[in-house]
Amino acid sequence: MTHALLVIDVQNDFCPGGALAVPGGDEIVPGINALMETAEAVILTQDWHPAGHSSFASSHDGKAPLQMIDMPYGPQVLWPDHCVQGSEGAAFHPGMNTTRADLIIRKGYNPLIDSYSAFFENDHKTPTGLHGYLQTRGIDRLIMVGLATDFCVNFSAVDAAQLGYDVTLDPALCRAIDLDGSLGKAMEGMREAGVRLA
Repeated sequence: MTHALLVIDVQNDFCPGGALAVPGGDEIVPGINALMETAEAVILTQDWHPAGHSSFASSHDGKAPLQMIDMPYGPQVLWPDHCVQGSEGAAFHPGMNTTRADLIIRKGYNPLIDSYSAFFENDHKTPTGLHGYLQTRGIDRLIMVGLATDFCVNFSAVDAAQLGYDVTLDPALCRAIDLDGSLGKAMEGMREAGVRLA
């Protein structure tokens, strides 16, 4: 076994009708399910925030969603409350074949720091454990899909490439928020990091 499909945050809150809906987020589910059928390993990530998380705008007086603030670990977008642990919004999209998953990585559960990447929290130092898991299994090639292209998919893909993985992004099976041009910046950053586009 050498390759894995890494499915980023295909959860109800990131799909239409959710608290932080990514346009067309639900459209990628059938294609992801089809890709799972040929993948040697399947890993799902799940945003998993405690109530009152520091990345929520509601945790900061006078702040609105999508405003930026400085946190001890760097700039942070403030989000609407989303993917709260145990909520329906945090659940995977009901159409996704979660039984195919070898591993589910939950991230963002530290109340003081956000976590976009499947590999590190937003301090770029605290690991999620995924790197060790992949090394133990001898997996060195990753295919990335999921939500959202310009945030959690982007951070995961760049971190994976910097850790030495052979990374391919399938843009057809991703959707973006595109906040003030964030999609273009993310695509450029991924290409510069060595991420290939399928």
